Amino acid sequence: MLLQLALDDAASLSVVAAVAELVDIIEVGTPLLKRFGLSAIATVRELAPGVPVLADTKTVDGGAEEAGMVLGAGASLMTVLQLASASTHDAVDRVAREHDAYVVVDTICGALPDRPGLYPERTAYVGLHTPSDMSKLGASGRDRAGDVSALRDLGYGVVIAGSVGADNIGAIVRAAPDIVVVGRAITQAEDPGRAAQWLSDQLPARGHGWPPALRSPSSPRW
Repeated sequence: MLLQLALDDAASLSVVAAVAELVDIIEVGTPLLKRFGLSAIATVRELAPGVPVLADTKTVDGGAEEAGMVLGAGASLMTVLQLASASTHDAVDRVAREHDAYVVVDTICGALPDRPGLYPERTAYVGLHTPSDMSKLGASGRDRAGDVSALRDLGYGVVIAGSVGADNIGAIVRAAPDIVVVGRAITQAEDPGRAAQWLSDQLPARGHGWPPALRSPSSPRW
């Protein structure tokens, strides 16, 4: 089980150096990527050398172009919306293979996959992502935990993201996703290092799942 730190604003960059050794992946969140562009990826790589960076592009079109930009800038993973066309998923996959990078399918705006083999080879994970606007109304990652086993049964690696913190980490860990994404519970903590250490300690065998074991796609897709 891996711990991913999500960075969504400029202020959150200040905690990276203090927690870099406690996390397995650092996410350049969509707002941060939109504000600073590809330089945000380079900055995180400088602050946390050796830690894989995920660019949360939420790609829905222009797959090869967006993949070329963020993976060429040094990201090891990127996100593609589940509802993107098969041609977009395939285009991102081609570029990801060229860069030895990985893809996370984000279900934030779409239905969960209902059969195996829907995505190309370099898709390593399906993300169960509670939208931040829903989180502000009280939804949390706990609400998606029940979907993890269903996705695992279909052969997908699973990511849980959205309002993960001390109050729900136990339920999420029991659901056994491959990656747990934590943002404000670390970046806005009074002591980010201590918060990251505590959350890291809750995850069994943290760090033993990188790089991901890719599954061969089965056809037909879509």
